[in-house]
Amino acid sequence: MLRVLTSTLRFPRPWKPLETRGCSSNPGAAGREIQVCALAGPNQGIAEILMNRPSARNALGNVFVSQLLEALAQLREDRQVRVLIFRSGVKGVFCAGADLKEREQMSEAEVGLFVQRLRGLMTEIAAFPAPTIAAMDGFALGGGLELALACDLRVAAASSAVMGLIETTRGLLPGAGGTQRLPRCLGVALAKELIFTGRRLSGVQAQALGLVNHAVAQNEEGNAAYHRARALAQEILPQVDIASGMAIEGICYAQNIPTRDRLEGMAAFREKRLPRFVGE
Repeated sequence: MLRVLTSTLRFPRPWKPLETRGCSSNPGAAGREIQVCALAGPNQGIAEILMNRPSARNALGNVFVSQLLEALAQLREDRQVRVLIFRSGVKGVFCAGADLKEREQMSEAEVGLFVQRLRGLMTEIAAFPAPTIAAMDGFALGGGLELALACDLRVAAASSAVMGLIETTRGLLPGAGGTQRLPRCLGVALAKELIFTGRRLSGVQAQALGLVNHAVAQNEEGNAAYHRARALAQEILPQVDIASGMAIEGICYAQNIPTRDRLEGMAAFREKRLPRFVGE
């Protein structure tokens, strides 16, 4: 079950059982283009960012980006979030990329500042403290693919997902991290080919190249990638998060510091001999 948090984007502490499945049933709640949802029960710890701007196919406009940044800031502070899924409430679309109609009205200086904000958004996603998964059930073009590339994992519908850094076909170039993250994902030569040509890939083709982790057959509801992403998130949930893991490592190291074996190991290294450990 899900509850949409649309007003302040703050989770109650501690989380309470969620009563409604609002992310999919209440599109555009409170007029927001971005909604934050939290799963309950056995899925507690999984949070979702639902992108819901049907009028512009989830294009990355000023309001859309501001609300994404706000959602990330709130979720980053909630230590109960163990996995974060990015999904779309617009059927057939993950994110169509930059809002070029909005950008056309900007001055050159405004365009530069906005692209810088987009780059900052992708950096925030890449630096999110919990694993992130992009559920691409439809088009993920330009900035939409850059958003997915900023996530740790990507799941796509085999046939209905279409992705590509198509900026060169618009007289532009990827400006929100695509020129950096795509080569790190696929290698320099293949990334250059995809960027230079602006080629579009299906989910199946993207998986064959290693661009997505999973490509799944689409269902009648058009949300197969989301369901696979959620199943993947459930697999991740039992793992210890990095912050807790670092704390555990620190505790273990503190226990090791006063031991005789640690001192013996360092002495043996200094004296260039094998250590004589005694288990103390």
